[in-house]
Amino acid sequence: MTGSDQNKAPGSIGGSIGSVRDQVRQPLWLLAELTYACPLQCPYCSNPMDFANVKKELTTEEWLDVFRQARAMGATQLGLSGGEPLTRPDLVELVREARKMGFYTNLITSGVGMDASKVAELKEAGLDHIQVSFQASSEDLNNLIAGTDAFKHKIEMAKAVKANGYPMVLCFVTHRQNIGQMDEILDLAINLEADYVELATTQYYGWAMHNRDQLLPLKEQLEEAEAVAHRYQEEQKGKMKIYYVVPDYYEDRPKACMNGWGNVFLTVTPDGTALPCHAARELPGMTLPNVKDMSVEEIWHGSDDFNKFRGFEWMSEPCRSCDEKEKDFGGCRCQAYMLTGDATNTDPVCSKSPNRHLVDEAIAKGRLESEKPVDEAKPLVFRNPKNSKLISGL
Repeated sequence: MTGSDQNKAPGSIGGSIGSVRDQVRQPLWLLAELTYACPLQCPYCSNPMDFANVKKELTTEEWLDVFRQARAMGATQLGLSGGEPLTRPDLVELVREARKMGFYTNLITSGVGMDASKVAELKEAGLDHIQVSFQASSEDLNNLIAGTDAFKHKIEMAKAVKANGYPMVLCFVTHRQNIGQMDEILDLAINLEADYVELATTQYYGWAMHNRDQLLPLKEQLEEAEAVAHRYQEEQKGKMKIYYVVPDYYEDRPKACMNGWGNVFLTVTPDGTALPCHAARELPGMTLPNVKDMSVEEIWHGSDDFNKFRGFEWMSEPCRSCDEKEKDFGGCRCQAYMLTGDATNTDPVCSKSPNRHLVDEAIAKGRLESEKPVDEAKPLVFRNPKNSKLISGL
């Protein structure tokens, strides 16, 4: 996801926690993770490793109440994701009611569980935008990564989306296993008459972090893929927009994660847990408010979790003195925790971080893994309920 406004953020407020709470902006984006159920088993999934712990999802009316509250606060963009949102039998109803509330609605889907009649039904209900994800450009690799025979169906669903008057928006999650297909990926997008293509670099949270040694691309792979992407961007100018972002592990400044903690995006998970960042449940010491217990406005403005990393006061050095802190807000808190064990540390991606060596070591470790013979390499751990239970000790 990309934010729609990067002009001003809580990070530019400064001062005490009280002043931050008083002056924080309203959310613009509501990401509704409707379910963790999914027919795919992608090893880079951003869902939590212990998703099998989530037994009870919000009801239709509970979701609609969340939509109403967020809309009343000024949220205009509604992302419907999962898991796979198409597994929710009430998806069309949720879209229809969200449209009546005035949301711009975006369905983020694998296409599995959808047919041409469902696309037409969603169009009639007022859905504004559909993004179809692919795992690779070839049928064998796509199905291997997805853990199911889905490629041909995805092709048909992409065509059905276009036939119903939607812009063709395709998303390819790139990593070491498929980044060598960049030419083929973009040729497939051209053949499908895509309007927009997102070459979404794997972000190392959830299952992707667990599989990082097998997924993190090599630098030479990235350089080659970037050159291909730029060539296609020039060739397709005025025809197809291509978005390509270098993995932040290979950058020297961190990304402005979520456009600032609790600034633009509000995520609500299938069981109603509210998050200021989609990976915030990774952090220790979070109480993680639930929409069943507090109003969305109380959560957004009054929750300790949502105020935890707003402003500058939480920052340690070198972030606190950095003249770029209003651009990147100190980077990603979840990444800082996962790599250093302390969420208040500078994101180790930053060259100014005293922990930058941890990222360099991860890159080196990934290269070593890539050089192992096939029979000695660590296998990918696929995202499914069985592995979730094994990993979380259920």
